Amino acid sequence: LRFKNILVVIKQTAFEEYSQLKLRGQAPKALRWKRLEQRYKAHKQCVNDLLSVLRKHEVSFTCVNRVELDRQHLANIDLMVAVGGDGTVLSAAHLLDHGTIPLLGVNSDPNVSLEDRKVTKKVVDERRSHGALCMCTALNLEELLPQIIHGEKQDHLSKRTRIRCKVKSTFSETRLVPALNDLLIANPSPAAVSRFRLGWLSKLPADTQQHTGTMTRFAGIPYDVSHSLNVWSSGMWVSTSTGSSAAMAAAGGQPMPLESTDLQYLIREHMMENSNEKLDSDVNNGFIESKQKMHLRWNSQRGRIFIDGSHLTHNLELGDEIMIDNEAPPLPMFLNRGPRSRSSI
Repeated sequence: LRFKNILVVIKQTAFEEYSQLKLRGQAPKALRWKRLEQRYKAHKQCVNDLLSVLRKHEVSFTCVNRVELDRQHLANIDLMVAVGGDGTVLSAAHLLDHGTIPLLGVNSDPNVSLEDRKVTKKVVDERRSHGALCMCTALNLEELLPQIIHGEKQDHLSKRTRIRCKVKSTFSETRLVPALNDLLIANPSPAAVSRFRLGWLSKLPADTQQHTGTMTRFAGIPYDVSHSLNVWSSGMWVSTSTGSSAAMAAAGGQPMPLESTDLQYLIREHMMENSNEKLDSDVNNGFIESKQKMHLRWNSQRGRIFIDGSHLTHNLELGDEIMIDNEAPPLPMFLNRGPRSRSSI
């Protein structure tokens, strides 16, 4: 066996969440309970099939609900398996911040089943998962999982670049969990303007005394801030190559090769007419290459950083400074090597 101690992270389905609300009389009235129950049963069947495969091959494993996942569950494991969809994979990845434990995603309820392919006019169930971050699905689990745990799919294991983000406030400095897909930096209200100053950092000598430009420090290291630009906008996306086919693509970003280690940024709805600086539209979308560090000074009263979706956030205040680069530990992941679609995640 290549992997002998596996942690299985299992998502909590919408059916389970809404059932708890129903008991308290808080469930929305318009829920389609039969559809939710079908998705729940498909997910549970996939979980049971996965555990049967692990037992058959005598693999030691532990199961944990996605919402209960904690660092204590990482002790002595050599593979994490996230069963659900892309959201479950992203949540699991956030705890693997050291990049030493591989991650395998299993799509428990794929949006195209064998039956669906036979019915061309079938109404699509939007609650099913696309699973672009999942190498296995409920349809091929029994074939692929034994090959993976016996080390026969190592060519599908690659290290994925992640975003490192540090936030410096008046009295503290915080390093956020690495983002596998993307960051959204914006005002908490989608109707409000996000004001910030965007620039680039270059390291200065430690004994810098006579620096005449704009200077800042992160972790005590002095940096020069150059090529700054005042931005009034709806916020900014920053994505990895893994996430470039997700929200970044939907916002008008550029497709990226999966093996790229660069980060891509895109300013949303940039109100350039409010700027006194001479600008062109190319400033809205570009790349943060290796060794480059992007710097933001937040100039709105409130702000928020959304990390790989809406569940994990960090609040910003006026004057906070943000440093973004690609130096987070890369995450080893099992991924398919087929062609990528712009809407694949």
